[in-house]
Amino acid sequence: MGVAQRKSRNDRRIDLIEAARRAIIRHGVDGVQLSHVAEEAGLTSGAVLYHYPDLGELLVEAQHSGMERFYEQRLRQLSSLTDPVRKLVVTIRSGLPTGPLDPDVRLLNELGGAAGRHRVYGVLLTSLYDRQVSMYQAILDTGAALGVFRLSADSLTISRNLVALEDAYGYRITARHPLIGPAEAAELILSYARTATGNDLCH
Repeated sequence: MGVAQRKSRNDRRIDLIEAARRAIIRHGVDGVQLSHVAEEAGLTSGAVLYHYPDLGELLVEAQHSGMERFYEQRLRQLSSLTDPVRKLVVTIRSGLPTGPLDPDVRLLNELGGAAGRHRVYGVLLTSLYDRQVSMYQAILDTGAALGVFRLSADSLTISRNLVALEDAYGYRITARHPLIGPAEAAELILSYARTATGNDLCH
């Protein structure tokens, strides 16, 4: 019975993290309050505090969970692939929003706006950026070593540019640019990647 209780409590914490993410998107990083999280979770404020006595800790966990998709989940997706070309194409496509209402990207946009005022958010975003760069760099270095890629610059430079393009086009998608959706953005980034790798990236 003790195990079931622990699982139930863990599930409740997961639900609260999701509620906090929704509250941040709805009210902004600076505007979100305990009552907002409670409302999203369908609980009292006291019930939220029972699981997370520190609202700040909950908000940071919520933001970290939103970032998982753009690093941990992508690494798991890549683990079954061996072809560097396929890996690069999949990585580029998986780094973009699914559409203007993509909650994970909207959350990252909120964090980006608050990073200058809240050091912890800046640290989280910097860590995510650096890990994404290292993910791309590993793919590029492997492809270059195998003779599949002929890099136009060092792999670090290309990787930083790829992540920057993800961020820029991701913002355009969430800002509802009429001509840039997920498919168009992926093709624009792939256009740069083709030039940078000397490969037509046909996968």
